[in-house]
Amino acid sequence: MSAAIELQGVGKRFAKYVDTPMLVSSALRWRPKTRRDRLWAVRGVDFTVEAGECVGVIGRNGSGKSTLMTMIAGITGPTEGSVTVRGRVAPLIAVGVGFHRELTGRENIYVNGAILGLGRRQIRRRLDAIVAFSGVEDFIDTPVKFYSSGMFVRLGFAVAVHAEPDVLIVDEVLAVGDLAFQVKCFEKMNEIRASGTTVVMVSHHLGVVRRMCERVMLMERGRPRVVAPPEQAIAAFHEVLTEVTDTVVDEVSGLRYEPNVARIETVEILGPDGQRNSHVESGLPMAVRVRATVVQDVEDLVVGLTLLAGDGTTLYSDSTAGFRFGAASAGETVSWDMQFRAQLPTGSYSAVARVDRPDLRTTLAYHPPVSFFVTGRHTVTGVADLEAVVVRHDGDVDGSVSTVVDPSPGALLAPDPR
Repeated sequence: MSAAIELQGVGKRFAKYVDTPMLVSSALRWRPKTRRDRLWAVRGVDFTVEAGECVGVIGRNGSGKSTLMTMIAGITGPTEGSVTVRGRVAPLIAVGVGFHRELTGRENIYVNGAILGLGRRQIRRRLDAIVAFSGVEDFIDTPVKFYSSGMFVRLGFAVAVHAEPDVLIVDEVLAVGDLAFQVKCFEKMNEIRASGTTVVMVSHHLGVVRRMCERVMLMERGRPRVVAPPEQAIAAFHEVLTEVTDTVVDEVSGLRYEPNVARIETVEILGPDGQRNSHVESGLPMAVRVRATVVQDVEDLVVGLTLLAGDGTTLYSDSTAGFRFGAASAGETVSWDMQFRAQLPTGSYSAVARVDRPDLRTTLAYHPPVSFFVTGRHTVTGVADLEAVVVRHDGDVDGSVSTVVDPSPGALLAPDPR
């Protein structure tokens, strides 16, 4: 089977206006000039996406992710190289793209469907399903200029996925929708992937990337730095963040990253005996130990930890925000243990550590995920092990005898004493 997407030596160059004259200065000049430089937003991309594959693209703001997506979607052409996409493409590049603001939601469904290559009869057959999925039934005959950004996304996504595309391109727009709609979108994306649709997605939500994608490309300064499985690419992304020399503000979340203030040395998984161990028995005590070195003097800091399931779902997150470490001098080492019972089903998990400033808006250091494996509860599924027990009642529920059939360690229930 041929690849769905092929990029060969792809680059995109823009004109950067360095000295654009103001109106007054232009009027005073006989021949005003504007000096322009060349800006390569993307360059040197050689990449292939197989049919039915889900690939993620990550990187800092300005790394060239969105420019790359517009070229794959056919919205703009490359300055150099070639982009080959096989099949019908449904791009979700920005909120409201492809919508005519004076038309109603219903009319825009027909317009968007036509853009995606559907005939009027095909759109009519899918209309009810599109409206139901978008959840904008009450506003479907209202001009979309009155829609919120979330309503734009819901309707646009609904049209795109019901067009049965061969290639679906999603560039961060789902971050605008509410949580319930995001969950529905990811379920739908998994469904259309199972039917053979190729998905390329850009997201700052690394948990989603870890859960959805088979491979991830890390972009840095317009070039692909790493193409690898999600865990490796995300770990490389954290390394990129530590290489930054100035404070970076994420334009989406508003969070700041301030390097060269602290450095996480180790993150260790400890077993019940307090020794390092990547294999933990379900229900037994365990701990995650974080050790960091302060590079510059700080008045205080916060150590945080997040536990993730194998599919990237966040299971638990905590920090020392309620506890003051106090001032620390350059070169000083601080450490913190999070101790808990491994109330988890059998499976693979990971721990991600960070060091923040006390305002919880500025991160000083990241650490790539550290994996561990939990065994002992093969019949349990879900995100947590509640250690339920089965109690069999002999006779009526109000009878005098009850028997614990399947006791689990640490259970809260006890046999009925009557």
